[in-house]
Amino acid sequence: MFNLQTTRRYPDPRAALTLIKPITWFPPVWAFLCGVVSSGVALQTAPWLVVAGMVLAGPVVCGMSQAANDWCDRHVDAINEPHRPIPSGAIPGRWGLWIAIAMSVIALLLGSLLGPWGFGATVFGVLAAWAYSAEPLRLKRSGVWGPALVGLCYEGLPWFTGAAVLSAGAPAWPVILIALLYAAGAHGIMTLNDFKALEGDRQTGVNSLPVSLGPARAARVACWVMALPQVAVVTALTLWDKPFFALAIGVLLLGQFRAMHVLLRDPEGRAPWYNGTGVMMYVSGMMIAAFALRSLGGG
Repeated sequence: MFNLQTTRRYPDPRAALTLIKPITWFPPVWAFLCGVVSSGVALQTAPWLVVAGMVLAGPVVCGMSQAANDWCDRHVDAINEPHRPIPSGAIPGRWGLWIAIAMSVIALLLGSLLGPWGFGATVFGVLAAWAYSAEPLRLKRSGVWGPALVGLCYEGLPWFTGAAVLSAGAPAWPVILIALLYAAGAHGIMTLNDFKALEGDRQTGVNSLPVSLGPARAARVACWVMALPQVAVVTALTLWDKPFFALAIGVLLLGQFRAMHVLLRDPEGRAPWYNGTGVMMYVSGMMIAAFALRSLGGG
């Protein structure tokens, strides 16, 4: 059992910040900036849109998704990480739920300022966050659909939104293709992230790939899923006559292969290490691809 009984009436401010996990804001903000760059539109045309989009993608939507996930995962966290804000009682009662709902409303209000494409993407992101964590859907129970949805919302959706907001319309098809490829590869990153909750997932019926396949096989699957979309990106950029951009991403991919070799020796122990090395090379390739698309005039 977790501790919802506490003498606190209001959340501890530091615990509330911990709840929305600032460290997780980087991927969607970075992907949004990749979309901005890939649009081919000069940033000076609407700098406020860029800033608003970054705030929306990171602190608001991503922060909201983390709060919703912690509330819906409070039983799992009581096993894996009982010191977390909700099971520890630092955020008492139903405050975790109220914070997640309030941030959902704020996300929709801010998204409405970014035009129809920005608002539509925000609606999708908010619904996806609740579908991932909350019953009855709780897509995180699936080791296939859960990471796929998170990868899409962390990498593909913000990239699409950044390009669409700056372009004031649907992005060109090469932009959409590259965004989708990097979103697909992020499925592997999310699978590695599931290693930290392995024991709690086993006990609570969350069938993550580390649970259903075992750590060794899940790590191999994650490596393939991360690598193959990047091979497709390199191929696409080569076909689009961007060989130097393709070469740079290829070199980063070779670095990831080396890191994957280390990861596969001890998947459970090395997964956090890989998230600080291989993933950094992965997201660096994203920005290189964005500049390649920009040099194509957004496609």
